[in-house]
Amino acid sequence: MSFPPEKLSTRVVLTDPLSPTDRRIVHDLFERTYEEADHDYIDRSLTRLRFLALAFDGEKPVGFALADARRVLLPRLSAPLGVILAGLCCIDPDYRRMGLFARLESLAVRESGLVVPGERTLVCGRMAHPASLRILRGNPTVVPRIGHVPTEWQKEIGLAVAGLYGVELDPETFVVKGKGKPIGFPRLRIEVSEEEWLPFRPVDRRRGDSLLAVAWSPDAPPGW
Repeated sequence: MSFPPEKLSTRVVLTDPLSPTDRRIVHDLFERTYEEADHDYIDRSLTRLRFLALAFDGEKPVGFALADARRVLLPRLSAPLGVILAGLCCIDPDYRRMGLFARLESLAVRESGLVVPGERTLVCGRMAHPASLRILRGNPTVVPRIGHVPTEWQKEIGLAVAGLYGVELDPETFVVKGKGKPIGFPRLRIEVSEEEWLPFRPVDRRRGDSLLAVAWSPDAPPGW
């Protein structure tokens, strides 16, 4: 596609309640973009994350993103702060590499009204593929990262975030334990380096595992 994503129409809706039409859009896009798509995973995500951003080219649905934000008192901090919970994002293959992923996630998070621009915020996401981790990999505060063993504080933060997602986390590896079957495999083949795969070594994608990543913006609290 030669036009920017701003030319697409978007809307943000609450996942509870979610109309049958919007639910069908989500499942259809998931099926189009993932092999062995686990639709139960989508339904579970819709019960945990409150906002769904949708993109359309005319009447055609071309992408969605699930996200949420909370204000939470995290371990060892003195006051609640914003925690962004990014969820699954599916973009029609013909509309990828246009910045639509980031735009939809941002719209969904903004709808919460709980993230204050410029305020220290924890950004979180569950990644099933190294290409997704690229969004946070350049942030020097990200955990997990290559060559770094999570500290006890970082493990505590990871477990707190896992609780917000409603998942089980191995705090040593930041692997989110799956439900026994794949979440799905992207139909788009993305080239990634051997180094990018390193944090994913303990991830069993056939079991539905993913990797939890957390990073601070614009900076981390002292001692991180």
